[in-house]
Amino acid sequence: MSAAAPQRQAVSPRIEILVNAGLGETRAAQIENGILQDIHVQRDATASAVGNIYLGSVQRVLAGMQAAFVDVGLARAAFLQLADMVRPSDAATARSRIEQRLVAQDRVLVQVTRDAMGTKGARLTTDLALPSRFLVYMPYTPRIGISARIEADGERARLHEGITRLREELGLTGGFIVRTVADGCDLAAIAADMRFLAAVWADIQTSAKRVPVETLVYGNLPLPIRMLRDLLTPEVDAVLIDDHSAWQDMRAFTARFAPELADRVLLHDGPAPLFSQYGIEDAIERALQPQVPLKSGGFLVIEQTEAMVTVDVNTGGFVGTRSLEQTVLRTNLEAAQTIARQLRLRNLGGIIVIDFIDMVDAGHKTQVLDQLTRALAADPAKTTLGGISALGLVEVTRKRTRESLEQLLCAPCPTCQGRGQLKTPETVIFELFREITRRHSQRPVDMAAERLLILAAPDTVDELLDAQAAPLAELSQRLGCDIQLQAETLYGPEQFDVVVL
Repeated sequence: MSAAAPQRQAVSPRIEILVNAGLGETRAAQIENGILQDIHVQRDATASAVGNIYLGSVQRVLAGMQAAFVDVGLARAAFLQLADMVRPSDAATARSRIEQRLVAQDRVLVQVTRDAMGTKGARLTTDLALPSRFLVYMPYTPRIGISARIEADGERARLHEGITRLREELGLTGGFIVRTVADGCDLAAIAADMRFLAAVWADIQTSAKRVPVETLVYGNLPLPIRMLRDLLTPEVDAVLIDDHSAWQDMRAFTARFAPELADRVLLHDGPAPLFSQYGIEDAIERALQPQVPLKSGGFLVIEQTEAMVTVDVNTGGFVGTRSLEQTVLRTNLEAAQTIARQLRLRNLGGIIVIDFIDMVDAGHKTQVLDQLTRALAADPAKTTLGGISALGLVEVTRKRTRESLEQLLCAPCPTCQGRGQLKTPETVIFELFREITRRHSQRPVDMAAERLLILAAPDTVDELLDAQAAPLAELSQRLGCDIQLQAETLYGPEQFDVVVL
């Protein structure tokens, strides 16, 4: 009797985090097996306010909407709904309406949960949440929750009992959510996290009593440190950063909060720019295109509007070698996997309607829905999934906290009255800075410092001489080369050339 064949071991993906710290812009990418999964962009002038805590002033209470406009010092008044306010402990107040709890000019401590988008102001909550490496502390909510991704019953019980005991020993009120990275973590490290969060909360309370209204009381961490706090786990193989100062900050953070992983935070000093070497620049460009090719020969068309996102699945030139039903099933299964990745990569949120190719077989529909469910499970954003309608449509909702990649990097085209997209002048200039750095890095080591001539559209040159003059001068000094500018009236808004003189 022959021995049973050994079961194939699942191969863990190689996970890397890349951080590109440029002039005025920091970008962070998460890749698995060389494929871009997620991209974050933070610009000094337009940094996200999500997670920030402000002392706000109530401008207007809208009884009909059970909401209020609150001035927190941002460009537009922010929006606070009754449902996003801390629920009072006594039943009578808990049932009260917003006009019974807030009036104009009230001071209120609030946290931003979603950035302003389009014509809508930022979304607020009074149920504050302070994240650390292992925990999220909620000063006004007494419950203790465990991340759903910690699945072992014994570990969940250990963490729940440990947090409950530590909270009592430290004399803390409020609740905690245990993050996934705490799986298997020693309780001493968790206790240190709890003490750290308690100190942060005490500082916030003290500041809130002293500062004037419409003031930032607590700001979120810089993007590189947030990536470490939220994503650095034993499953991450490497974190690469291309800026020495940022690398030192990241090493210091890791040495304090995750010393066992400190040796995985590495400084990139290769000849090619970090994002170019890993193909991230090209991947970002593809993520701005509406059409996404599938390996089978089919393709997706992704369109974003004010109301919703639509995804259309097409077979393209793929006809398959079997029946039409098998061709449709294979295309839809591949599309389900790709759609989940594209929603995360493009940071598309709100209502998403997917138009799969029509399927008659109920079993095929179930397979496609199961594939989409599994693929969406890896998304850190909260998603909900409906069934397939008679027309082959699937509705997905995905929590939206910040602008999509397209909204962040592109602007409506004035030439086509907003039917298309153009990159913003700021985006073009940051690309130009990266191209200058790339061209300079490719020169032979023994070559003397060169002069570079930048040919660009007049608006781009004007921006370089005005708002971006200081970063351009700093780049010139850093590279040790002279940079000259020349406006070309025939160049389009996104067009430029770097010429070595």
